[in-house]
Amino acid sequence: MSGTVVRVGERRVRLTNLDKVLYPEAGFTKAEVIDYYTRIAPVLLPHLAGRPVTVRRFPDGVGGGSFFEKNAPSHVPEWVRTVRIPTPGSSRGAEFLDFVVVQELATLVWLANAAALELHVPQWVVGARGARRSPDLVVFDLDPGAPATVVECCRVAERVRAVLEGDGLSPVVKTSGSKGLQVYARVRVSSPERPVRYAEAVARRLAAESPGEVVWSMARALRPGKVLVDWSQNNPAKTTVAPYSLRAREVPSVSAPVTWAEVRGCRSPGDLVFVADEVRARVERDGDLFALGDPARLPG
Repeated sequence: MSGTVVRVGERRVRLTNLDKVLYPEAGFTKAEVIDYYTRIAPVLLPHLAGRPVTVRRFPDGVGGGSFFEKNAPSHVPEWVRTVRIPTPGSSRGAEFLDFVVVQELATLVWLANAAALELHVPQWVVGARGARRSPDLVVFDLDPGAPATVVECCRVAERVRAVLEGDGLSPVVKTSGSKGLQVYARVRVSSPERPVRYAEAVARRLAAESPGEVVWSMARALRPGKVLVDWSQNNPAKTTVAPYSLRAREVPSVSAPVTWAEVRGCRSPGDLVFVADEVRARVERDGDLFALGDPARLPG
């Protein structure tokens, strides 16, 4: 196999086709994808730690086909950590899948070389022996139905924040890297189902208070011009895009943590679009804006 072998920490990783353009509109190459993930790793890796990752790969770039990959490929390096997770109801009919867990920079570089542009993780971690623990995050995925935009998502995000803070949580917020916003808080729960029940209750409350602006139901017919507060992402079987992950848009946009002041000041969709270079500069200036506080117990 051709390519360049580089040393990443204690590992040796083979890199291939570094000049391949993965974002044609921006001329952003695989080498630049690897460079981005390498440079952003100090703030990204803590948010991936212990979380089985589902990747979305684009071997021919964002203009070509893509596929989600949960199961670790047969050629996974022996030093990459994998965990076997039960997957009842899997579309592939598999009772178990072997997920990659990104616990070091070399694994991140290996994935980037495989054109795994997007990294998606659940709201729970696995322990040292691979056992799944209860969720430690609750997430609200705010998705605008056209003609609503991220501007309307910002107004809803502020209301989600008020509810969560009223319940003793410490929410943080990031862009989806696509059209919407995602609000997270670190939690302690008594059962795996608790976050999804809590999130649904909050979504229903906001929709009842502002039926012209917010919808909690997934029915697409109800969504035009409104913001869907997607509570279902808290289902333990689901994942959301990781903070600092690239997204497969026309340009290398990022699921970028933002401040609540930026949310409050957002007046145009372009206000909260950040590409790879901008996110690196923000981290150098501000550190990790997605630093989660101490966990709080969900009420109820």
